[in-house]
Amino acid sequence: MIQIPLFLSQEYPCSYLENNQSRSAFVHPSFQMTTQIYEQLISQGFRRSGDEVYIPHCQTCSACIPVRIPVSEFTPNRSQKRCLKKNLNTQAKIKPAILEQAHYEMYMNYQNSRHHDGSMANTSPEEYISFLSSLWCDTVFVEFSIDNELAGIAVVDQLDDACSAVYTFFDPKFSDYGLGVYAVLWQIDHCLIKGKEFLYLGLWIEACRKMNYKTNYQPIELLIDTEWQTMTH
Repeated sequence: MIQIPLFLSQEYPCSYLENNQSRSAFVHPSFQMTTQIYEQLISQGFRRSGDEVYIPHCQTCSACIPVRIPVSEFTPNRSQKRCLKKNLNTQAKIKPAILEQAHYEMYMNYQNSRHHDGSMANTSPEEYISFLSSLWCDTVFVEFSIDNELAGIAVVDQLDDACSAVYTFFDPKFSDYGLGVYAVLWQIDHCLIKGKEFLYLGLWIEACRKMNYKTNYQPIELLIDTEWQTMTH
């Protein structure tokens, strides 16, 4: 069995729950991460940010719950079916996870319109690409185009038996298309086509509005007490 060295971060203000303090356990940067090892870690609740791999490790809070969709069992609800219908003519193109000016400009436009007071609103091109891509992971940028115009990007990690939804951003002028939802639906379909079992959606936080939408995708599995358990409405 591989031993993976971890270190604990200092506490810092939680990005999701007001007045809470967060702390994470990180894989030590000296450890040589691979896509295969990361797939084992993501099944235990870890996530990546750039090349860093971490798991929430808060002292007094356990609100962050890893979630994944068993793609062969997924059934879209009425709202998701409407989103699929609205995006019937939306084109998707898979591209390498490299810095492109059009992508970066859309990312900054998205941050300034949705999260103008957040830490990402002043991101440099180098910070942007180091946050979304990784030197060791098979990551792709999926371009969504509407009427031949770039409308959104889904950043996706491709693992052996799963995909992981890293981040999605879009041009605010296409907000009516529900590209955040469509990106997840596209990734579910991509997993099915590629014969992958799961789509990992990161962390679900019931009390956080911008994180609790993930249970709209049913059935979904939650990692509770080191075991994946199916949640259904």
